[in-house]
Amino acid sequence: MEVAYFCEWEKRPKSNHCPSIPLACALSCRNLVAFTTDLKNEEDEKEVSHMVHIIDTEHPWDVYSIYSGHAEVISCLEWDQSGGLLSADGDGQIKCWAMTDHLVNSWETSLGSAVDGDPIIALSWLHNGVKLALHVEMSGSTNFGEKFSRVKFSPSLTLFGGKPMEGWLAVTVSGLVTVSLLKPNGQLLTASESLCRLRGRVALADIAFTGGGNIVVAATDGSSSSPVQFYKVCVSVVNEKCRIDTELLPSLFMRCTTDRVRRDKYPAVTHLKFLTRENSEQVLLCASSQMGSIVECWSLRKEGLPVNNIFQHRSPVVGEKQPMILKWRILSATNDLDRVLAVALPKLPISISNPDLKVASDTKFCPGLGLALAFHDGSIQILPRLSLHTMGVFYGSSSGSSQRPGDEPAIKWQRAGGHTIHFKALQFSWTSLALAGVDNRGKLHMIRVSPSMGQMLDMNTLLRHLLFLLEYCMVTGYDWWDNLHEEYIRQNQALQQVLSTRIVAVKASLCKLSAATAARACDFHAKLLLIAISATLKSLLRPHVLNTPDKSPGDRLAEICAKNTDTDIDKVMINLKTVEFVLDGPPLQSLQQLIQWVGDFVLYLMANLPNQGSIARPGFGFLRDGSSLGMLREMMVMIRIWGLLKPGCLPIYTAASDNQDSMSLLFRLLTKLWLGCKDGANIRLLRP
Repeated sequence: MEVAYFCEWEKRPKSNHCPSIPLACALSCRNLVAFTTDLKNEEDEKEVSHMVHIIDTEHPWDVYSIYSGHAEVISCLEWDQSGGLLSADGDGQIKCWAMTDHLVNSWETSLGSAVDGDPIIALSWLHNGVKLALHVEMSGSTNFGEKFSRVKFSPSLTLFGGKPMEGWLAVTVSGLVTVSLLKPNGQLLTASESLCRLRGRVALADIAFTGGGNIVVAATDGSSSSPVQFYKVCVSVVNEKCRIDTELLPSLFMRCTTDRVRRDKYPAVTHLKFLTRENSEQVLLCASSQMGSIVECWSLRKEGLPVNNIFQHRSPVVGEKQPMILKWRILSATNDLDRVLAVALPKLPISISNPDLKVASDTKFCPGLGLALAFHDGSIQILPRLSLHTMGVFYGSSSGSSQRPGDEPAIKWQRAGGHTIHFKALQFSWTSLALAGVDNRGKLHMIRVSPSMGQMLDMNTLLRHLLFLLEYCMVTGYDWWDNLHEEYIRQNQALQQVLSTRIVAVKASLCKLSAATAARACDFHAKLLLIAISATLKSLLRPHVLNTPDKSPGDRLAEICAKNTDTDIDKVMINLKTVEFVLDGPPLQSLQQLIQWVGDFVLYLMANLPNQGSIARPGFGFLRDGSSLGMLREMMVMIRIWGLLKPGCLPIYTAASDNQDSMSLLFRLLTKLWLGCKDGANIRLLRP
């Protein structure tokens, strides 16, 4: 492991505010990191501002700080799949944040709930029922359907038609579970219920979901000698009111409390986490003292209920089965460790069942199988989730300097002298190839994790694993920042159309990593905008006869433009049903800026032809991209037809003469260029 970069969130302006240590951290699937701090006024120590800081990992130098408005310390942060953010504090206040106009530097909150005076210790969005299985053993297949499959998983709550209902769930210190449901009309339904009849203090809690739509809450009072309790929570809507039903599940005692040597050595439970949010049958526990910690991994299993000897001689009834019970069994435990301050669990959907582990061992696929522990001495260890033995160690910089150890060949980065810096919060990326951590000085660290997890793997195996993870990101839409084209074009046409923008975004992100491919990154971003404009313009076309089984006007336009190789734009228009392109005046005029962009872009590409040998020039990729050139031809034809209806919407050019038809000339050049790319011939310098 090594530090990819770290970002200092605080610019230390000349003010009366000084930061305290970070309190919570969360990493979204859209490469956004959110963490919290408190700002205290030196003149008035009672005045405290609770801040939420949001950082885009691709641009870590831009920090967006929000005055949260929370009255107490922010204890929980949770992202959802669409980029919404939940924050909860020590006064029971929960706020829902969303981007303003999809801008990452502008956030607002319009929804929230509260359990006044009851601190929130666990927070989660309700599950939407979407779960993907990762088949590592099929990584060599060319079919995405064999590598990734949807798992039958019910949402926590559904609306009419099976649509998942949005909302969130929280657990408080006093043992309350509170649920807030967002109805389609914007109304918020909120209800609270005790986890059990006898309410008691809850120091730690975590939330997981089952395939049947239920919710499981794990809770402990913080003492290692007390049991870790598990509760099933069912949420429903009855008579337009939210209803919560709870049920007690089997509990467990930590193994270290039954060991005579360690019984009093680790008095407090400091970390309680389900291994994954979609698996309520595997849990990770950490007990600590001021001197050290111990970590245990437990699994819930079905076991046969022992029968008393009196009943064993009874003749069995036909079809009678042995009664089964659920019981927690320990999977593994660590030896005595240094004091653990933070735990990060992988987000890849790989379980630690024996078949999955055997497949991972056979394929040597390690991402998603390890967890990360941050210690008081500033180090981080990667451990397999099942065996919990050390696979890799990262020693942070004690001096806090931003020096990158990129030239270090070993997995260990040795510690330097100075004050101890340690991590207060730690999160894995969605591909488990990076760690986002915030230290006790308020600095964000991005730590690269090798896909081999310290094992000696050949380059072909590593590249195959990286390609598999890139494909996973493209299918799920998760972030890929942590040469995909050949696998992409082997998929069926419908799947290619769905994933078209995602693969372009992946390529743009990868090209941004090197200055030598910056121009290619510009081309990919321009292609994303081109696809969006084309979809917008085609969506305005309407068939002249409703309920027609024929193709849509956009599909007919693409088909005709692909078959017709004429360089005269007016001859291409003859084969189209112009009645489908008829629009009113105001919508056409409102599209003039998009139309002007398309016209300017075509003009720029044509002007680029004399410099076609320069790869570093933006636009070079379009000169050999037949699909993009064909898309531009289609839009030029649409614009030509709309110009006959309303000349004011046409792009404006400065022509060399008054008699020159600029659009016709550009279409002729564009068609010749498109034909050259289509036939695979070398592009020559075109002349009108």
